[in-house]
Amino acid sequence: MIRKIASFLLLAATAAGSASFLPAEPPPPAKPNVIIIFMDDMGYGDPSCYGGGPYTTPHLDRMAARGMRFTHFYAAQAVCSASRAGLLTGCYPNRIGIHNALNPNAKIALNGEEETIAEILKDQGYKTGMVGKWHLGAKVPFLPLQNGFDEYLGLPYSNDMWPVHYDGKPYPDTSKVWRAQYPPLPLIEGNETRRIIRNLDDQAELTGIYTDRACEFIRKNKKAPFFLYMAHSMPHVPIAVSKAYRGKSGAGLFGDLMTELDASVGKVLQTLKENGLDKNTLVIFTSDNGPWLNYGNHAGNTAGLREGKGSSWEGGQRVPCIMQWPGQIPAGTVCNKVAAAIDVLPTVAAICGAKLPAKKIDGLSILPLLKGDPTANPREHFVYYYNVNNLEAVRKGQYKLVFPHKGRTYRLHVPGYDGFPGSAPDVDVPAALYDLSIDPGETTDVSKVFPEVVKDIEAIADNYRQTLGDELRKMPGTERRPAGKVQQ
Repeated sequence: MIRKIASFLLLAATAAGSASFLPAEPPPPAKPNVIIIFMDDMGYGDPSCYGGGPYTTPHLDRMAARGMRFTHFYAAQAVCSASRAGLLTGCYPNRIGIHNALNPNAKIALNGEEETIAEILKDQGYKTGMVGKWHLGAKVPFLPLQNGFDEYLGLPYSNDMWPVHYDGKPYPDTSKVWRAQYPPLPLIEGNETRRIIRNLDDQAELTGIYTDRACEFIRKNKKAPFFLYMAHSMPHVPIAVSKAYRGKSGAGLFGDLMTELDASVGKVLQTLKENGLDKNTLVIFTSDNGPWLNYGNHAGNTAGLREGKGSSWEGGQRVPCIMQWPGQIPAGTVCNKVAAAIDVLPTVAAICGAKLPAKKIDGLSILPLLKGDPTANPREHFVYYYNVNNLEAVRKGQYKLVFPHKGRTYRLHVPGYDGFPGSAPDVDVPAALYDLSIDPGETTDVSKVFPEVVKDIEAIADNYRQTLGDELRKMPGTERRPAGKVQQ
């Protein structure tokens, strides 16, 4: 009996010793973190790596050198609320009932039944945070905490939606000007107002406030996968710069602001590096639409693209986009394929192993582009809607077919300066076909040269008119979903 016990102990010891020499199972790969830095009204030509200046944006330039710079990246629509709805849900905004820029008393908001990037990542165990401009509903239950975010600090809508004149002085209580009817501008934390933004000096603090909170969120959640949505309030007017950056660029107030915004990006990237997170974090930098050109020296530029914010011309909807993910996105690459903000959600879902929303979306995963696959072309066409539901143009490949409509122009009047706007009227826009490969400024109609291209793109447009509708043709669409209804 003693001999059997001894034999058993010997075998057990041998097995234990052998196990210690077996190779350890590799730990599962950590889920990548995701940061989206979303600018407000930054034009295609504003970062210096896109031709901006005479100021410099060294942190954005370095980000492009370490990652991928897109040259044909499109906002979901050329206006604030619609663009943000498209980014966060992966849908053309008109599919989910969001249009224009929602004012503080808007009767619609993002429907709670729509799934956001924050919600699909939260289901995967991600910590989710937002700082900055929301603009998809100004009241509970339509704020970020009710749309998948664990925490929020920022403005509920645009920083010009306040009872302050263009000169920075509050309107008197007796004023009947429509801007004077706006409520005080609240800085919200969670669901509650933290303070009131009363003047341009308060506005000058916003970029720093957002940056500090973003870096705090990164440090606090460095041991868990996280999603951070950082939506700056500027360079949307009114623009304001903190004392640390005022007069530093040598290129006026707008140049100073670009320097401060670029530094904000640098601080976020540096915080990632200091916490050992830079190689496991996808950072996406882009803008909600093009520049508000009638503000002159307080607006940016489009690098020669036609028109700006509020139009379906290229200057209104083609925006800068840089994506960085060391070891995954080839460094120093330029992507000339068409991609859009509505593609961010499905791309992030593919990267993070998240489920796509249950309801139909319009975005497509561009992960093959990020991996540097030269044969990949996930987005063959893109549609330009504006106003409530006007289908104004369709792009396929290098060609863009514009349909007759009324559209904003900045070309007829001298712009305003130093915070004051010039005129930007609507004019009749005729039908035309543009070859964007040789005519990015959309100056020459080639429809008579390529009638077969017109016919091909018209067929694409007709399909969208059936499903998403087209008010220009009095077509309601069969696949549109309602926005949320705000109780007044």
